[in-house]
Amino acid sequence: MSLPFSPDRFWQSLEEMARIGATPDGGVRRLALSAEDSEARALLRDWGLAAGCEVTVDRLGSMYLTYAGTDPAAAPVAVGSHLDSVPTGGKYDGPYGVLLGLEIVRALHEAGKRTRAPITVVNWTNEEGSRFTPSMSASGGAMGLIDEATVLASPDNFDPSITYGDALKATGWAGDADPARARGFAAYYEAHIEQGPILEREGIPIGIVTHCIGVEQWTVVVTGRDGHVGSPMEGRHDALAGAAELVLALERVAHATGGMATATRLLELEPDARGNIPSLVRFAANIRHPDADGNARMEAAFREAAAEMTARRGVRVEIQRIGGYPRVPFAPKLLDSLRNAASAAQLRHRDMPGPIPQDALHVGIVVPSALMFIPCHGGVSHHPAESISREWCAAGLAAMGPAVIEAAGGVA
Repeated sequence: MSLPFSPDRFWQSLEEMARIGATPDGGVRRLALSAEDSEARALLRDWGLAAGCEVTVDRLGSMYLTYAGTDPAAAPVAVGSHLDSVPTGGKYDGPYGVLLGLEIVRALHEAGKRTRAPITVVNWTNEEGSRFTPSMSASGGAMGLIDEATVLASPDNFDPSITYGDALKATGWAGDADPARARGFAAYYEAHIEQGPILEREGIPIGIVTHCIGVEQWTVVVTGRDGHVGSPMEGRHDALAGAAELVLALERVAHATGGMATATRLLELEPDARGNIPSLVRFAANIRHPDADGNARMEAAFREAAAEMTARRGVRVEIQRIGGYPRVPFAPKLLDSLRNAASAAQLRHRDMPGPIPQDALHVGIVVPSALMFIPCHGGVSHHPAESISREWCAAGLAAMGPAVIEAAGGVA
């Protein structure tokens, strides 16, 4: 049977959620485990209870709204994302995936129907990593990829005297469920705005994400020799001038290989004085590439550029890998279910890589998973101007809703 999904109710829920933490410029500031995040969680909880769900919270604060199936022994099919935002966020990055899942169970409840397997809507804690580092820490903890104690002990990036665990207790969202329960999902689906311009540019409403690309995070250290700024130019070993070349080399390598690379932060400059030639520069860099061997090729090209620069300038370069994410392919069967549902709804769709890590990356390492994109205007995200159309919103529901129902064994 065809369920009465309500695109209007879905849209209205997104707009109502966006009022929590709303900023004067039309954006959202709803940092993980803040008062605003707590209010958003309470609203989601109330909506879930009204839709006939059992609501549980795990020790990392992630919420699970479970709509029971007809088979008590069946493993749940999960769908979700996150409600927290970056400091200057928009309305749709994260909530779109959570509230799409809510609309699925609302439609089932309204029709008085159940699937064979339960459907669980998930709100992962601290996806953004703006308040607590690293990002996606609750999904990583649930999948056993990050130690639970490490997550709980992570300090607030704005007030290091507060930890993640402190904030959980202060907001009342410290649950007692085992985060590892999520490893027992039969399948996991996540819907997201693209955070890029491709779908809008091509006029395609549905992106089927075949894999999350691998990401490398580096600290690059350039060491030279300080001296007086009035000394002759010849014979200098200027670490900052060398670092500037490397920043541009990152950009050049990305263009040449079809990848993405950015210098993101100046971490340290020594001596940091107007009268001195800098002798040490540390900066953060990030590379990623859609091809399986792309990161290796980018690193090789960057190291070649660094070697040429060091020989010419007489400085030293060290590349320290400080983190990253592996390349994670998504489950072919689940991706096919999205393609089939999109085709049945007469929605154009295309395969594409996922260049930005989402919770689905962590979950997909352990649980069969699928990630789907809808367009966003101008590819703008993590910004108050982030926006989507009602048509794109409805298209995502039309594609993912039936796929989740099918994965859960169909409507009984």
